[in-house]
Amino acid sequence: MDTCIILKGMKEKKPRGFIELPNTADWALQVWAPDLPGLLAEAAAGMYALMQAQVGEGPRQTRTLSLSGVDAEDLLVSWLAELLYLAETEALAFDAFSIRVTGSALEAELSGAPLAHLTRMIKAVTYHGLAIRPGEDGLSTSIVFDV
Repeated sequence: MDTCIILKGMKEKKPRGFIELPNTADWALQVWAPDLPGLLAEAAAGMYALMQAQVGEGPRQTRTLSLSGVDAEDLLVSWLAELLYLAETEALAFDAFSIRVTGSALEAELSGAPLAHLTRMIKAVTYHGLAIRPGEDGLSTSIVFDV
């Protein structure tokens, strides 16, 4: 079982991150991390950055998510779709994650607050060209968002 705990402002020695990729009609991210839980956390942070979402100063809220998928890519899409759903329906965004992945199942504890600011909306997370690839420093993938 891989576990990743990401807290706002936490520093790590292993490389992780995301960058926006050029895309003519949609938005895309390149995401990398040492392991799958880290990749999921970075993908969430990247999606929030694309949306220009800011977690407010309001009361902190916690959520527990249990998701499964047929493979790691399906799990990634389900994870981001659930976070997108919570942003749209409850105006919540999260900046702290404790993620555990066992096979193709995910258990996550999320901490966040109501959105203070949201400039850009994402319609959906897509499977377009989605492949999680192993590399020297862990995993990487490109994610395309329908806007």
